[in-house]
Amino acid sequence: MSRKLTVLTAILLLVALVGCQQEDVVTLTPRSEYTGSSASTMFVKVTASGDWSLALEFPAGDSGWATVDSLSRKGSGDKANVHLYFAHNSSEAPRQVTLVLLPAKGKSVSATVTQSGKGGEAVPGNYGYDVAPMDWLELPAMVSGDGRELLVHDMDGGKYKSSSTSGVRNWSCYWDYAEHLSLWVAYPHNNSLKGSGSRSNAWGWDALLPHDIQPDLTQRSYGGGWTRGHQIPSADRLRSYAANASTFVPTNMTPQQYDFNAGIWAGLEGKVRNYASLADTLYVVTGCLFEDSKTYTGASSGFIVRVPTHYYKALLYRGSSSQATDGFMAAGFLLPHDRTIASANCMSYICTIDELEARTGIDFFPNLAKMLGQAKADAIEGQLVRTFWN
Repeated sequence: MSRKLTVLTAILLLVALVGCQQEDVVTLTPRSEYTGSSASTMFVKVTASGDWSLALEFPAGDSGWATVDSLSRKGSGDKANVHLYFAHNSSEAPRQVTLVLLPAKGKSVSATVTQSGKGGEAVPGNYGYDVAPMDWLELPAMVSGDGRELLVHDMDGGKYKSSSTSGVRNWSCYWDYAEHLSLWVAYPHNNSLKGSGSRSNAWGWDALLPHDIQPDLTQRSYGGGWTRGHQIPSADRLRSYAANASTFVPTNMTPQQYDFNAGIWAGLEGKVRNYASLADTLYVVTGCLFEDSKTYTGASSGFIVRVPTHYYKALLYRGSSSQATDGFMAAGFLLPHDRTIASANCMSYICTIDELEARTGIDFFPNLAKMLGQAKADAIEGQLVRTFWN
């Protein structure tokens, strides 16, 4: 074989090998598909098998109001906390920015985020519902004009709308504007809603509220040694990155003592997931009580937040168990927020819903009576089937 032919063969083999190199696999996932008109920050998740760069595309004549920090414009491999910044939108018209992820090899991917105009969102102090217009079983009764509002999230991390893309409600919260936290979080739970993904740790902001009224928990906790305690656990929403990321927002957090959070409270969360796996649907309310608490967090979150004295869960089982009354059973748990019970058995704190209502002053599962009648609902809330809730 001639030298020229040998060289040509080598070149052709090299070209073939280069052409066969596998393209980078990349994804681009903003924490939400939209944000409010206020100046804000949003986390964006990048997954990639190689080097990448990130660019922003705006409609013609409209640019500069969204930016990515210099440390996030280029990277290699996965990055869960790319920062996308938005300037205040003083116009009544919404606007859009498209993020484009460019891998070193392979095809680019993109995602679009819409920032609402000032005319397209609720006025301050009216971002949610004063009382719920829905009759979902998990929702407790609410009080009109009490300075709290119901916020309802969908599985994409935005505001739930029955006509939205997902059409699936995720979790609801009763946001207290004075305490800067949610007094309770309520949600339906089963294996399908849980999913089987992984924890995102995508600490961010709740897209349903202005950032300046939320504690800043994106990079740190409250201060004073208190941890960021989930009300709906991350492990209860693993069906998608967006669904899981929606649990890492201030409206789902309360200040918790570390040993309590990692001990008895985590144990109770695990039992709730087990109950949900046995149900068609388990309706869950998780909340906190203050009971004249005079303990406050530090100010590293931007707010000094009052620390709850107790945490509770109200559970309503719906399924085919022979122990159920018309397909329903209920139970409550009320735990003192105390590190000394960190290693205790959470079953020591089980109670009936009636007993939990007497302690909290909250009417749990009021829509059960609409479905079954008041007498049957009262019987379910006054009974504790210990052989099931063991």
